[in-house]
Amino acid sequence: MNLTDHFTLEELTHTDHRQYDNTPNDAELENLKRLAEFLEEVKTVLGGKPVMVNSAFRSKQVNDAVGSRDSSQHRIGCAVDIRVPQLTPDEVVKTIIASGLPYDQLIREFDRWTHISIPNTPTTAPRKQALIIDKTGTRVYA
Repeated sequence: MNLTDHFTLEELTHTDHRQYDNTPNDAELENLKRLAEFLEEVKTVLGGKPVMVNSAFRSKQVNDAVGSRDSSQHRIGCAVDIRVPQLTPDEVVKTIIASGLPYDQLIREFDRWTHISIPNTPTTAPRKQALIIDKTGTRVYA
């Protein structure tokens, strides 16, 4: 099912932990639609380059299996981890920050992928929090 021109429900719910149900409920599906629309904006500011989804929505079982916290925005369909083959995660982060897009969180993770989230509700203001997570810990992106 296409959520937008370039992003499908299948890719935003894909998991390697296929033994667990990873079907979003109605509220999570609405969040995934908002997330897909935001990813279209990200794709545009990145010059139309391919945006590869590593992980987006995670049911509780899938989230537990990957060792993430229950508070993760992935749990409600408001977060995605992406790679852009022609850009480094640092370039992705810098471009999104410079674009002025209303992201909630933007995290360069282990210099291998970029975590992007949108606010948990359509009426919540974005935090515009930019971070780095790597083997030394978590810190503000600078």
